[in-house]
Amino acid sequence: MCGITGWVSFHQDVRPGAPVIEAMTATLARRGPDAGGVWLGAHAALGHRRLSVIDLVGGAQPMTDRPGHPQVVLTYSGEVYNHHRLRTELRGRGHHFATCSDTEVVLRAYQEWGDRLVDHLEGMYAFAIWDERRERLLLVRDRLGVKPLYWAPVDGGLAFGSEPKALFAHPDISPRVDADGLREAYSLLFNTGPTVWAGVREVQPGGLLVLDRDGIRESPYWRLQAGPHTDDRNATVEHVRSLVDRAARAQLEADVPLCSLLSGGLDSTVVTALIADELRRTEGPQARLRSYAVDYSDQAEQFTGDVLRTGHDTPFAAEAGAFIGTDHSTVVLDPRALLDPEHRRAVVAARDSPIGVGDMDTSLYLLFGEIRRHSTVALSGEAADEVFGGYPWFHNPQALAARTFPWLLVTGDEAAMPLDPDLARTLRIGEFRDDTYRDALAAVPHLDGEDAVEHRQREMQHLSLTRWLRQLLHRKDRLSMAQGLEVRVPYCDHRLVEYAFNTPWALKSHDGREKSLLRATGRGIVPESVLWRPKNHYPATHHPDYNRGLKDLAREALDAPHVRDIADEGVIKTTLDTPADRLQWGHRLRLERVVDLALWLDHHRPALSL
Repeated sequence: MCGITGWVSFHQDVRPGAPVIEAMTATLARRGPDAGGVWLGAHAALGHRRLSVIDLVGGAQPMTDRPGHPQVVLTYSGEVYNHHRLRTELRGRGHHFATCSDTEVVLRAYQEWGDRLVDHLEGMYAFAIWDERRERLLLVRDRLGVKPLYWAPVDGGLAFGSEPKALFAHPDISPRVDADGLREAYSLLFNTGPTVWAGVREVQPGGLLVLDRDGIRESPYWRLQAGPHTDDRNATVEHVRSLVDRAARAQLEADVPLCSLLSGGLDSTVVTALIADELRRTEGPQARLRSYAVDYSDQAEQFTGDVLRTGHDTPFAAEAGAFIGTDHSTVVLDPRALLDPEHRRAVVAARDSPIGVGDMDTSLYLLFGEIRRHSTVALSGEAADEVFGGYPWFHNPQALAARTFPWLLVTGDEAAMPLDPDLARTLRIGEFRDDTYRDALAAVPHLDGEDAVEHRQREMQHLSLTRWLRQLLHRKDRLSMAQGLEVRVPYCDHRLVEYAFNTPWALKSHDGREKSLLRATGRGIVPESVLWRPKNHYPATHHPDYNRGLKDLAREALDAPHVRDIADEGVIKTTLDTPADRLQWGHRLRLERVVDLALWLDHHRPALSL
């Protein structure tokens, strides 16, 4: 996993701009702590920071097709899991390889298939290819958007990078936020394309962007499609089992230490069981997979359920680790670590965004830092709820009947981060949400003859996969890469996603519970207690000392420059008056976001055009 950046300009010779591309590349050093490099041509400059995972010696970048006077230059981030098969196919077509890296496979695939190389790649990736012969830049992002890729116009072309901070190192781009950006941030609709930053956009998941002398053109190469499902229940279960098994085992490959994130929930336990079995198969019966969970001091005594959490994870994670036979560790965090301003500042800097989830972000960042002491790659259960229908909104009649994005009802985010009344009137977020919801439903593919239940569930899954999931992947990528850790997500395998999307709801819920198909996959390889455990979200601390400390941070944040221009001081102060031991999670989130807003404004110093 790595960080990529670069820029193209047809109005100037960019070669004298070596300090610029070097500065852009340096901003991504945490994504790639092992090595870095730049390449300069007459109209293109490419940069790369490397986290060495596959072919530690031979995968240096930017990579060229030949020494001396290259025709094709690649800067690449991610993993292509079918690179062995593609290398064999490309060798049969006459291509020669100097390395064992998946990077070179992508380079040769472009030489063979041009833009249609995307049809052959399986994995998570974001990359840029500069074709010197055609004076043409190609930007590519994986189908589900696991790996990020941003761009912005510059004089005579564009700049791109894995994170917005790389763009801000270019002299033509500065951090600026307008009303449209705040609308994107605080509407919580998770659009892909526009960002909180004025002029900065994301390449669409499953999308291509081409820049040449004719201008910029964007197009999709993959999107969810509706199709008939002809398998019966048994065949469906078997096919899902094979798809999950294949995805998990394929993502085990690495030339560095690897581990799993084991929360004790169904999603992560199934992945852990499959890769632990694969490790024993390939390395011998004594091989033991490392697994990690996170917990908070006094959580067992302090835990109280809320809208997102039904129980304490740690006992289930420990049981799952013992059942599977992993070398399991629990990273225990206390309120002081979660409240530490430097930790919170590092999280906000990694996200490049004021929108987060407070202690859950900080704890994930600290967990990843602890894991990185022993492993470079971790596998996660992210996306199973979107793929298999695990969230409450798939089952809650109120959410199913609501004419809005379901998470706005279920998670309580509707009440989070109250905006200054004058700003709220300018942003008109309610209207923006209504318009966006109509557009989002119009993009959902359907089959003729779907009944009302199937029609609605397809909408819910499409919204979850194309919006809600994206912010979870964004969180996972930013916080892991800030610690130099690569996190892989087997449930984002596009073949699994396509198959599940077209599986009827009656089969997805055939045992009367959420995630019926994944539960069938896990039968026999995970403990029964985990198999039937209710859905539980990522844990939050329930320690009253954390609430007290958070209130202190929020009071300080209200006095920071420009915070009162955005946040509703009156509502925040009412929340601050709530006793620490009675502060509900949804209201606490208001305070979390005020703290993060102050840190974000201080870190980026954006120009505000409101």
